[in-house]
Amino acid sequence: MSNYQTINIGKLEDVSNYTFAPEGTPISIPGKVFLGEQLGLTSMEVSINKNPPGTGMSFFHKHKDNEETYIFLGGTGEMLIDGETVEVKEGSVVTIKPQAKRSWWNTGKDDLYYIVIQAASNSLKAGGIQDGELIEGSVPWQ
Repeated sequence: MSNYQTINIGKLEDVSNYTFAPEGTPISIPGKVFLGEQLGLTSMEVSINKNPPGTGMSFFHKHKDNEETYIFLGGTGEMLIDGETVEVKEGSVVTIKPQAKRSWWNTGKDDLYYIVIQAASNSLKAGGIQDGELIEGSVPWQ
């Protein structure tokens, strides 16, 4: 396992078993698990999130360096970004620049599930297939 790391956080509905509560702050966010430290990530932060109906982020925030991409996996909600309301649902993907003021909440009757990926703005060296390399050999399932 020198070239990879793996963890299992359980089923999506079990994300409510996690609470993000950074020491020394008044912040407590149930249904949020950060993966960076657990996976030894060095180029991004990733979190898995769940908001029950009628709940959401209880404060606005922005970032110093990181842009965020929100990938919505289930439920419906709204994001408030720099004073504009953006409706989100399963399949919605929203990218937000670091300086944007943001918050969100679940407006539906079902849990709102989403992944958030943070990475330093303007740091991507190559995207898509430009960073990949084909390696000779056959995969066992072909």
